[in-house]
Amino acid sequence: MNSPKSPEELRSEILRLTREYSRVVHANNALGKSDAAGAAGGAAAGSAGELKNIPYAARVFDECEVAAAVGSALDFWLTLGAEGAAFERELAAFLGVSRSLLVNSGSSANLLALAALTSHKIPRERRLLRGDEVITCAAGFPTTVAPIVQCGAVPVFIDNDPLTGNARPEQLAAAYRAGKTKAVILAHTLGNPFDVAAVLGFCRERNLWLIEDNCDALGSAVSLPAELARRLGHTENSPGFAQQDGVITRRTGAWGDLSTQSFYPPHHITLGEGGAVNIVAGGADGALLRKVVESMRDWGRDCWCPSGKDDTCGRRFGWRGLGELPFGYDHKYAYSHLGYNLKPLDTQAAIGREQLRKLPAFIAARQANWEFLRAGLADLGEFFEFTGTGEENASALPPGSSIPRSPFPIPCISWFGFMLLVRAGAPFTRPQFAEFLVSRKIGNRVLFGGNLMRQPAFVELLREYPDAARVAGGVTLTGADRLMSDAIFLGVYPGLSRAQLTRVVADIHEF
Repeated sequence: MNSPKSPEELRSEILRLTREYSRVVHANNALGKSDAAGAAGGAAAGSAGELKNIPYAARVFDECEVAAAVGSALDFWLTLGAEGAAFERELAAFLGVSRSLLVNSGSSANLLALAALTSHKIPRERRLLRGDEVITCAAGFPTTVAPIVQCGAVPVFIDNDPLTGNARPEQLAAAYRAGKTKAVILAHTLGNPFDVAAVLGFCRERNLWLIEDNCDALGSAVSLPAELARRLGHTENSPGFAQQDGVITRRTGAWGDLSTQSFYPPHHITLGEGGAVNIVAGGADGALLRKVVESMRDWGRDCWCPSGKDDTCGRRFGWRGLGELPFGYDHKYAYSHLGYNLKPLDTQAAIGREQLRKLPAFIAARQANWEFLRAGLADLGEFFEFTGTGEENASALPPGSSIPRSPFPIPCISWFGFMLLVRAGAPFTRPQFAEFLVSRKIGNRVLFGGNLMRQPAFVELLREYPDAARVAGGVTLTGADRLMSDAIFLGVYPGLSRAQLTRVVADIHEF
């Protein structure tokens, strides 16, 4: 008789078979499927099945992620543990921030980032109190803005530049009210960095918090002159600081005070569901923000022991001054905030670690796919305006336009999508164009919620509570309306092949 296999031998055999299974069943999901690294320079051939349906986004993975998930399931730790801690370290190192904290979604990340600013541990003059105001822009994803209302504050809207999708920073001053404005939260739209120098400079001058919604921009970067970056608070003591030839380059999500990520399947990497809050600041501010975010993520507890650990502080039953709790009360059950349970599973983190290893290749593929579409559709400027950083669209601006452009180069855009604006004089509308794309099974999306002020949730909110949100004085949301009416974006995710992108270009020309 054969002797029983050891647990180590069984695990090895299970993972070997898992990898074999994944290579057979999930071959079409890998970066290298067909010609896919595709956009990074693959051949032009593609199978009929591959060309039949072209989604705007999908999971890109191989046997490494599947084996990581199964291996974590075999350990059966389940709640956030060693894999989560490793993922948090690796993500923070990639971004160049002091700490990343995993959560269960990008929406939860935005909620925690805003809620953290309401903590009683933050000095009152900077704390976000009920009725205080947070500046944001009108067009985007709703959960960038919803947490402002959920935390009892008032969103103040400025307009979007339709040619970049981003907030118009010259309108920030019109939105500001001394003593009431406490923070700014803005997204880097579809991976395209907003004007970091202008926005961060505005916040630093007025001692406001800046939250970067980096959910669509993982891997994008911004360069600023070193002297300007220092004036904005980024010095040799900052996490991830790097200077070359008088220039500081940092990833988006590493410039403000807090930033957020989403790991939902369409995003740059996926954990299935998941997100992160990144603590950008170092020093005392960073330590405080980390403690508050971690507390609110973990039920609001005062204790910082990781799951499965007790008495990290060495005085679990020796704390004093925690509210009105009696001396000796178990510190694991002391709650310093009104919190949530927003942690993901350790299995998700195991998948995420494998995704992080592929992230540089994903970014390169997204950039190449975007460039392929831009070049392939360049002759259709009669019908479309092409969204980008803004500089390349200067000729498309209305005569006398005062929309300023950042004078600083953007070294890397990790694109989430390829956005077009249907011109006012085009012989078709955006809905007609979208219907055609759907008929050809080409995935497409509008720019999320469009002008959020026109969404049912905000219409009803303002009907019942007219002071629950406002538009900055003198601002008209024409750019947000334009994005709502005329913007559409196509996929650039790494799983798209050159053959698929070629068909997209050909079909749009046919239309």
